[in-house]
Amino acid sequence: MTTHELPIHGTVYGVLLNSNAEWQSASPHMHEAPYKAPPAAPVLYVKTANTWSINDSTIPVPADVPEVEIGATLGVVMGAPNAAGTPHLRGFVLLNDVSVPHSVQGQGFYRPPVKYKCLDGFLGVGPALVPASDVAHPNALQLEVRINGVLRQTVHLADMRRLLPDLLADVNDFMTLQAGDVLMLGLGICQDGPEAGHRPLARVGDVIDIQAQGLPGLGVLRHALVTAPALEMPA
Repeated sequence: MTTHELPIHGTVYGVLLNSNAEWQSASPHMHEAPYKAPPAAPVLYVKTANTWSINDSTIPVPADVPEVEIGATLGVVMGAPNAAGTPHLRGFVLLNDVSVPHSVQGQGFYRPPVKYKCLDGFLGVGPALVPASDVAHPNALQLEVRINGVLRQTVHLADMRRLLPDLLADVNDFMTLQAGDVLMLGLGICQDGPEAGHRPLARVGDVIDIQAQGLPGLGVLRHALVTAPALEMPA
């Protein structure tokens, strides 16, 4: 299936703190005011339609943002529910959840990080949709992030607190995912090196490639970062 046919006409949801490593790094702050407890259910946010960037295009970065975080993940695309009302999984697609760098504790655990994640073009969408029947164990996949050809991160989708079956069940406890909706499996953080504790950083001029080991059908998700055009003030 080509990029222009990707079924992301529904809502695209990300999941905060689904990485075990990121949960652990944020856990000391979870008992602070105002919430004083860790989140019990998945904490979702929306990547609005203005953020979607087709594969092999450019992503505009505002002039006052020196670097952005690269958030490699896998998105599950929902199909129509079956006769029993159980959600059907249509397929999987690579995603790059770009974000302005920020700390989870600084943002909070329950407030949508709109000003960091919903800038124009800040969601790269992969070149191909792989049918769900071809991906028996999506959380067994590893995603490689390269910036200018250099491997900067390997995302182990097995390192998620909620694997896909539990994530879907817990989300469906409080909301119904519709056909065409996309749910991200979660974002990892770097475990070692100079970027340990956060996601890889990139800047204008960089080219980002994301691919899944062992599943070439997903293709290579590629974007280049460019400077966003200046806003024209009305006369």
